[in-house]
Amino acid sequence: MTVEAVRQKTITWEDPLAAAERGRSMPGLAYLTEIAEGRIPGAPIAAHLGMRLVSVSDGEVVFAAEADESLYNPIGMVHGGVAATMLDSAIGCAVHTKLPAGVFYSSIDLKVSYLKAIHPSAGELQARGYVVKVGSRVGFGEAELRDAQGTLLATGSGSCLITRP
Repeated sequence: MTVEAVRQKTITWEDPLAAAERGRSMPGLAYLTEIAEGRIPGAPIAAHLGMRLVSVSDGEVVFAAEADESLYNPIGMVHGGVAATMLDSAIGCAVHTKLPAGVFYSSIDLKVSYLKAIHPSAGELQARGYVVKVGSRVGFGEAELRDAQGTLLATGSGSCLITRP
């Protein structure tokens, strides 16, 4: 089998440990706001997916990514893992907006419901995540993924372990 049209994608990112170190001294909302405004680099996973943090508020975030062909599965649709990653990021970062400086989170679980196939024509995908509840040890959130036309493609719910110093 001959590949007729080889494509390449170059991915660049900044030192994630330097950004994380800076974030340790900032409340989550301030840290994520600085990422959204480009004053602190985003996570390397965002560079891989072409994902960016477009808005941040108390208990809510929105990520966006263009559904380019580098994100396709073998049958020419956007891979479900892209949706799951965007939903997980939106939930985790929404929880992070509620955390004080020096307090962190990590995903405990994620449930994704795929409602519609993500076609190449989807355009810009947006994942909006919001907090359901943040307790002393666990934060809960939900998220939805929509295409450029506003069609609901997937929903997610998840929980995050809150880690205090």
